[in-house]
Amino acid sequence: MRNSKITWSIVAGVAVALVAGVGVAIAVNRGSAEPVAAPTASSSAVPGVSSTPSASPAPSPGADIKGPLDLVLVGVDTRVSIPGWEPHADTIMLLHVEADLRSGYLYSLPRDLRVDIPAYKKAGFGGGKHKITEAMSRGSRIPGSQKKSVEQGYELLTKTLSAYTGIKTFQGGAILNFGGLDKLVDQLGGIDMTIDQKVKSRHRKPDGSSRTLSGGDYIGPQATYQPGVRHLVGWQAIDYARQRYGLPNGDYDRQRHQRQMVEAILTKALSQGLSDPARLGSVISALGESLVYIGGRTPFEYAYALRDLDPARITTVSLPGAGVGSGGGYLGEQLKEEGRGFVKALAKGTHRQYLAAHPKLVDK
Repeated sequence: MRNSKITWSIVAGVAVALVAGVGVAIAVNRGSAEPVAAPTASSSAVPGVSSTPSASPAPSPGADIKGPLDLVLVGVDTRVSIPGWEPHADTIMLLHVEADLRSGYLYSLPRDLRVDIPAYKKAGFGGGKHKITEAMSRGSRIPGSQKKSVEQGYELLTKTLSAYTGIKTFQGGAILNFGGLDKLVDQLGGIDMTIDQKVKSRHRKPDGSSRTLSGGDYIGPQATYQPGVRHLVGWQAIDYARQRYGLPNGDYDRQRHQRQMVEAILTKALSQGLSDPARLGSVISALGESLVYIGGRTPFEYAYALRDLDPARITTVSLPGAGVGSGGGYLGEQLKEEGRGFVKALAKGTHRQYLAAHPKLVDK
């Protein structure tokens, strides 16, 4: 089985692409008007009198969606198809779309963020202070059964996110797992990624083969990603964005790389003329079973609503944090005051002013 710490930004990128415009080819053909059916001939038609015009075409699905929107992208740490496995939220990305549905903000919360998880009767959970990754696993439990409910886990996670962020409602979300990740990037022809720091792979050799595990660590030559604009194929994209060991800020650097990858995937997807449903279909097929659940409206409805949202209008934000402990033991992470301030400002609708006053939070 693959290492459970693999990054989910590749799949999250496709989820963003689906809700932000790639799927618009299915919802509406932007390059032409909707064809109108010809009037039906009638035996009782009177010469000189125009026939009854055909009914106006129904609005495209998703035309009624209004902003602002808050969407959740969650990566679970293994295949939820494994019987009895409790899904943990290994990656949590939140996408806030402005009221005009043309711009947005993408940010991450640490999987080890220590939060108050509310009581959840469906799972028999009484609530308590835990790492936010545990909200999905604890919520997924079905009392008296070995089966797990991903939908329940998602529901408790969003309740936890609302309690922590102050965002009352998340309009939709995607839960994603293993499968098809490298194929997805390869289906797009690779992505162009701006590497912002030197990263050495713990898991891969320069040729893409796996390094040898010996004595609890990996040995042998390492794939290395140098700063600059680089073209990454599937295995490289996955490998680069999963790395956190050896980085100055560990998982916080990894989170930033994940958000940058989301932008790279969206940019590539939207540049490929995916208005061709056949081409779009091949990309979605490459995703395979990675997308296991979507909450809220369908991706194609969001695709229509967010057809004018593009990568240049998505601001990615880093939320600085630090570890917390007790008696020398590690309990989890907490956001620093500056990062917590952004989350509070977003819930209040003052995030633009907040970022203007705290420009270092914006990813470069």
